[in-house]
Amino acid sequence: MAFDTPIELRNQIIYEAYVRNHSKEGTFNELVKDLDNIKELGVNILWLMPIHPIGQKNKKGELGCPYSIQDYRGINPEYGTLDDFKGLIKAVHQRGMKLMIDVVYNHTAHDSKLFEEHPEWFYRTADGEVGNKVGDWYDVIDLDFNNQELWDYLIDALKYWVELGVDGFRCDVASMIPLDFWKQARTEVAQLKEGVIWLAESVEPDFLKALRKNGFVGLSDAELYQAFDVSYDYDTFLYFKKYKSGEISFSQYLEKVRMQEYIYPANYVKMRFIENHDQARARRLLAVKEDLYNWTTFYYFQQGLTLIYGGQETDDIISPSLFDSDPVDWTLLDEYYVDLLKDLGEIKKDEIFAKGHYEILDSGRVGVVVATYQLNNRLMVGVFNLEQKLGDISVPVPDGTYENLISAKQIKVEDGKMTLGVEPIIFALEVKEEEGQKVILAEL
Repeated sequence: MAFDTPIELRNQIIYEAYVRNHSKEGTFNELVKDLDNIKELGVNILWLMPIHPIGQKNKKGELGCPYSIQDYRGINPEYGTLDDFKGLIKAVHQRGMKLMIDVVYNHTAHDSKLFEEHPEWFYRTADGEVGNKVGDWYDVIDLDFNNQELWDYLIDALKYWVELGVDGFRCDVASMIPLDFWKQARTEVAQLKEGVIWLAESVEPDFLKALRKNGFVGLSDAELYQAFDVSYDYDTFLYFKKYKSGEISFSQYLEKVRMQEYIYPANYVKMRFIENHDQARARRLLAVKEDLYNWTTFYYFQQGLTLIYGGQETDDIISPSLFDSDPVDWTLLDEYYVDLLKDLGEIKKDEIFAKGHYEILDSGRVGVVVATYQLNNRLMVGVFNLEQKLGDISVPVPDGTYENLISAKQIKVEDGKMTLGVEPIIFALEVKEEEGQKVILAEL
């Protein structure tokens, strides 16, 4: 991670909103009306998917993809005016949250303002035509970062949005853009405003290998951490999907998660998610609600900040279209899940999740995770029944009664074991050092 990344980002909740489909109206002003609900989920950062005018040439769907951008300094008129956007920034800040916008610098729309003004700044195929490195992205053309003037142009655009009050950038397919560009961008933006948050969309391992095989830039998470505060969790999410589809075992999945604790810097920050706009709704993969609730809680408990994708709060199993008007059906709100997210948002504020030593233990049961954080004399324990197992499980605490911080229900431990239930469990303890060994004292 970048040398000046605040470790407290691990306590943060980020909410991804697609303005077009967050409401029937699809405007900044309608999103403002929902900010209080978003804030109640414990959200610290509101991330807006691209807010710029969308290209019309070779567009996808009726309205086009927001990642096919015409003008990096423009506002999509679907969403409102620049003044409306400024009003949204103000409303977000009034609620103590930060605003992050999407930065799409690998490519532009075919009919972008930049291509019109500087066609020489674009990637060319072997036959000299503009194109892109990913075949199914037919609505965009890639930029050529061999042009230093392009760097200045793009960084100036970042400064423009920071001056308007934007607090951070989520950088689309950051792995496909030279690391030196990102380093320079971070340095120059920091001179304008300190504390800007940089989130990299790192890519899945197979995509990264394909980029490198074809001779293109392909940055690993470890490389991206030199310029970014946070990277996507695709390096383990891939194995989550493989585990759920039966391609790998539960223990193989957990080992991939554990690996992050020794392949990245000690203070790394990942963005944990069970869904985002590029992935299926979690409810499609986790059809049993108890599975959804346990997996959600496990992802909150893992080291890193946590993402909520707009509409995740509902029972809908269909992700909104990126290319058409397809608003979230808020009548399908899962009230229990919303309350769970609120509880987890409150729990996540504890500094132990940012500064504590994190460990996934061997639970002795396939499909059950027991994980802990320790910070000084405190221990936080999580038990997640990811396959709805029955029976007892060993936990690393003395016998006694503990309170589940999520449900406030009592948890009994006898002979070092507790009975598994369907609800996720998080509880806290005090510990002390005695002759070089940790001794657990009492429930907090």
